[in-house]
Amino acid sequence: MPLALLALAVSAFGIGTTEFVMMGLLPDVADDLGTSVPTAGYLVSAYALGVVIGAPLLTALGSRVPRKRMLVALMAVFTVGNLASALAPTFGLLVAGRLLAGLPHGAFFGVGAVVAARLVKEGRQARAVATMFLGLTIANIVGVPAATLLGQHLGWRATFLVVAAVGLVAMAALARLIPPLPAERHTGLARELRALGDRQVLLGLLTTVFGFAGIFAVYSYLASMMTEVTGFAAGSVPLVLALFGIGMTLGALAAGPLTDRALRPTLYGSLGALALVLVAFHYTAPVKWAALVTVVLVGGIGFLTTTPLQMLVMNKARQAPTLAAASNQSAFNLANAGGAWIGGLVLSAGWGWTSPTLVGAVLAAAGLVVALLAGFLDRGAPDPARIVARGGEPAPEQAATVATATDAAVR
Repeated sequence: MPLALLALAVSAFGIGTTEFVMMGLLPDVADDLGTSVPTAGYLVSAYALGVVIGAPLLTALGSRVPRKRMLVALMAVFTVGNLASALAPTFGLLVAGRLLAGLPHGAFFGVGAVVAARLVKEGRQARAVATMFLGLTIANIVGVPAATLLGQHLGWRATFLVVAAVGLVAMAALARLIPPLPAERHTGLARELRALGDRQVLLGLLTTVFGFAGIFAVYSYLASMMTEVTGFAAGSVPLVLALFGIGMTLGALAAGPLTDRALRPTLYGSLGALALVLVAFHYTAPVKWAALVTVVLVGGIGFLTTTPLQMLVMNKARQAPTLAAASNQSAFNLANAGGAWIGGLVLSAGWGWTSPTLVGAVLAAAGLVVALLAGFLDRGAPDPARIVARGGEPAPEQAATVATATDAAVR
C-alpha cells in the first residue's frame, strides 16, 4: 500500500479521536463551565450537526480544488476548530468550536476515499479505503481512552490542544505524502446532485442510516450497560471501550478484501450478522466474559458494514463519487444521532438497560431489508464503472473491462 494512505489514516485518527472523546469528557466540561451533563450533551450533537452540514457543502464548494490541496485545507479547518474548542471561554463558544471541528469531517472522508481509490490499482480499491478508516478504528482503541485520561488529569482543554497538534501533524503528512492529484472532472453541481439522487445511491444512504443506527443505539449506552447490568466498575469502562475499538479494527481489516471480492454479499452478511449478535448481546450482557466477547463482535461486525456501504454509493454515483462518499458520512452521523435517540427512548420508557440491544437488532434488520431491496432492484441493470480510479471517467476502451469487474464485485 502507498505511504500516502498512512497520511490519510493519521488524519482519520485525529478525526475519530475528537468525534468520540467528548462522550467521556462531558462531566468534566459540564463541571468546568457550570452547566449540566445533559446540556453538555449538546456538544456531541453540535459536532454531528457540523458533519451533516459540512459534508455536502464543503464537498460542493471544493469540487474544482486539486485533491491534495483540498485535504490539507479540510484538515486545517479541523485543527482550527479543535484549537477554538480548547480556548473557548464559554459554553456557547465551545459549541461553536465543536460545530467548526465537525464541518470538514464528512468532506475529508469523501475526498479521502476517492483519493485512496486512485492510489491503488483496480481490484484493491476497497482495501485502500478500509486502510484509511483504520485510523478511525485505532482512535477508538488508543486515541479516545488516552485523550479521556489526559482530560481527566490535566483538564479537558488539554485534550483538544493535543488533538489540534495531531491535526498539524496530519497536515504535514498530507502535504508531504499525498501526490499531486487533479480534481475530478467537474460536471456541474446540478448534474452531481442528480447523480446523488440516483435510486441506488439513495437506498445505499438509507441502508447506512438504518444499519449503523443499530450500532449507536447500543454504543451510546454501552458504559451504563456494563456497569449496571454486567457489574463492571466504572474504572473498567475504558477497557471495554478499547475492546470495542479492537473489534472495529478487526472488522475494518476484513472489510477491504471481502468488499473487493464481493461487495453486496459482504454487506448482506454483515448486516444480518449484526442483527443476530445484537440479539445475543441482550442475553450475554449479565455474564462478564460473554459480554466482553460480544462487545468485540459488535464492534467487528458493525464496522464490517462501513467499507461496502462507502464503496457502493461511490460506485453508483460515478458522476459525483466524492459528493456521494461525503454524503454517506452525513448518513453515518444521522445514524449516530438517531440510534442514540431511539435507544434513549426505550430506556426512558423503563424497558431496561439491555433494551437498546434489541432496538439495535431491529434497526440492523431494517438496514438489511433496504439493502436486499436495492440489490433486487439492481438485478439485470447495467452497472456503472468503478469509481474513477485515476480521476475522470474511464476511457472508452477501458470501460467494458472495468464495468465487468465491478459487476462481479457489486453483485
